[in-house]
Amino acid sequence: PPLHFVIICGNYRIIFSSRYRIRPRYMKKVDVRNLSTNVLGKPVSIPIGISPVAFHKLAHSDGECGSVKAAEDNQTIFILSSHSNSYIDEVARAAPNARKWLQLYIFQKRSITQDLIQEAESNGFEAIVLTVDFVAFGLRLVNIRNKFKLPPNLCSALLKKYQNNNVLNSLVDISDPTADWNYIKWLKTITNLPIVVKGILTAEDAVLAVEAGVSAILVSNHGARQLDTVPASIEVLPEIVQAVGSRVDVYMDGGIRDGTDIFKALALGAKMVFVGRPIIWGLNHDGEKGGKKILGILKRELDNVMALTGCTSISEINKDVVIHESFYSKI
Repeated sequence: PPLHFVIICGNYRIIFSSRYRIRPRYMKKVDVRNLSTNVLGKPVSIPIGISPVAFHKLAHSDGECGSVKAAEDNQTIFILSSHSNSYIDEVARAAPNARKWLQLYIFQKRSITQDLIQEAESNGFEAIVLTVDFVAFGLRLVNIRNKFKLPPNLCSALLKKYQNNNVLNSLVDISDPTADWNYIKWLKTITNLPIVVKGILTAEDAVLAVEAGVSAILVSNHGARQLDTVPASIEVLPEIVQAVGSRVDVYMDGGIRDGTDIFKALALGAKMVFVGRPIIWGLNHDGEKGGKKILGILKRELDNVMALTGCTSISEINKDVVIHESFYSKI
């Protein structure tokens, strides 16, 4: 339905094309190209994963199980949202060979966090992605205006025993605005899984996250839906990469729509990118097959950009191959 499309797919900004330019290099041997990389110590075949997105079944009945199969087919990472329509064990069974991470909010009741982490661990999930930009629910006027609620046949499967069906209101009740960086230290006492923090937009917070003991940072502005006028993820990526150096991996999501976007994010220091809305669009089009097709398109586009810029591996994509548009606007 149109309302569901607005909820899932609205409010994005695309600035990659206007802010950064690619500097191609030619006459280099590029007949063999390798798109694989290592993330948290394990290989992935492409530097493109699936971001945590709520309520996949609003797009297609295949839901999160279809999306995780798309990740498995492309040998990459799938991040399961706390507001999944599918249960953790369902997702695990659907794609036993996929690399799966679990996204969590900072819940007021720490027992919720403990329960979900234990279930994730027992089902082979490899990391916890902690969303830190949800201390309050963003003012989402489209949702409010349309009185958005999940259809009665769908639920937030992981959290349904903790909340009512009015997800927008109950989210406020379960997120904890009192949390500080000590929360990360507590989290590390209850799990040995790597912790990735999602939602960092400043160098200052990136440094504090590293000092708290995280394994990686996922630069994200929550799809530009939490707070108006925050910068796009790509704009803050360089300062965060510079601030943390080689101490932790830095990933990015937000605004990725094609292979040139991926290339630019990698060149500016992201170890990997994650995509959300494009996967939902593919899922809406053709379920699991649509999700696979989207990842395949992005892979082919990135491979093409690499060939046309003289890069034969992900490690060769660096800051020398992109430049801010202001360099040329002076001419």
